[in-house]
Amino acid sequence: MSGIASLAMVTIDCADPVALAAFYSDLTGWEIGHSQAEYAMITNPVEGGAPIGFGQVEGYQPAPWPNPNGSKQFHLDFYVDDRAKAAERAIELGASKPEFQPSETWTVMIDPAGHPFCLCTKS
Repeated sequence: MSGIASLAMVTIDCADPVALAAFYSDLTGWEIGHSQAEYAMITNPVEGGAPIGFGQVEGYQPAPWPNPNGSKQFHLDFYVDDRAKAAERAIELGASKPEFQPSETWTVMIDPAGHPFCLCTKS
């Protein structure tokens, strides 16, 4: 089956695009390709692909984790070699690790803006 579109970018709502781009740049090793108060973007210098953008939304409020309604707006999954070490590093960069962890095969983390993301090991 052939589609009519290809992914250009994923943009994440937040209050502080510059800070969130810096966090994810440090987490992934991706480069900050654009940075201003209203919008920032990181790109993968090795593999290319769709960049991740961060857009400022006035009055931004993150969804709670865990959300009793089951929604989380979105989340990103990242492959890591060692989940415990990756979680420690993410915390050093400003993330937090919630008590509620729904699985033993991935680790849920919360970025500095309140978005959940997961650290996963390749099977």
